[in-house]
Amino acid sequence: MLTTCSENKVSNGWHKQFTHQSSALNCPMRFAVFLPPQASENNPVPALYWLSGLTCSDENFMQKAGAFRTAAELGIALVAPDTSPRGEQVADDESYDLGQGAGFYLNASQPPWASHYHMYDYVTVELPGLLERHLPLSSVKAISGHSMGGHGALTIGLKNPTSYRSISAFSPICNPSNCPWGQKAFQAYLGDDKKLWQSYDACELIKSAQQVLPILIDQGDADDFLQQQLHPEALIAAANATNYDITLRMQPGYDHSYFFIATFIDEHLRFHAKYLKR
Repeated sequence: MLTTCSENKVSNGWHKQFTHQSSALNCPMRFAVFLPPQASENNPVPALYWLSGLTCSDENFMQKAGAFRTAAELGIALVAPDTSPRGEQVADDESYDLGQGAGFYLNASQPPWASHYHMYDYVTVELPGLLERHLPLSSVKAISGHSMGGHGALTIGLKNPTSYRSISAFSPICNPSNCPWGQKAFQAYLGDDKKLWQSYDACELIKSAQQVLPILIDQGDADDFLQQQLHPEALIAAANATNYDITLRMQPGYDHSYFFIATFIDEHLRFHAKYLKR
């Protein structure tokens, strides 16, 4: 059951914000969808799922990325879930990089997080199933994201290569097992089992990938988090070791902000369109 919060016409399509009761997360959830003008009951369209970063919600990408015009031209829906479960009953932390707003797109196994923090199941199973039942979306999907959401896009795409046609990311956390953000989250959500950590680490997943998906990554070289948190060089090393072809573009002068995303989002949409429309 979907409840409409808002709807606005844009680029001849519709931006719609919904809430629903999530069974995967055991709480109400909000998400946003852009439906291009081509979408109809008789013409379900493919979708690009966008996963946002730490502290963000469904609104950041939809309001700041400037993606509607090109998505409308290409006939691609955009889906932006929230970044975590939310609510008074949902476990939280005082810091910005754990708890609400920082779900890390995994299934938590440790208390108090395990009661609600199953963002992996939400993004891969519950949300697509819900949207494909209630909106004019086909089952053809691609996935993208930024920072923590770039980590989510890479790991979800690599773990589910038959469910997504392509993957892209802006400034992703490439090796969370070996950076402060990832280590803090994994220790809290997953406990001490490093094998479980590896199942949500793109560098580890790519080593055992059985199917190759097209992957495009943009990374700004003026990103304050590049050296300590993001480690794209580790992902490229893992890909090279297994002959997994990844396109990594280092963009001079760009930082970690949505100004960076807005600059290159059209290129990412056109990249995905090649595979979504195949």
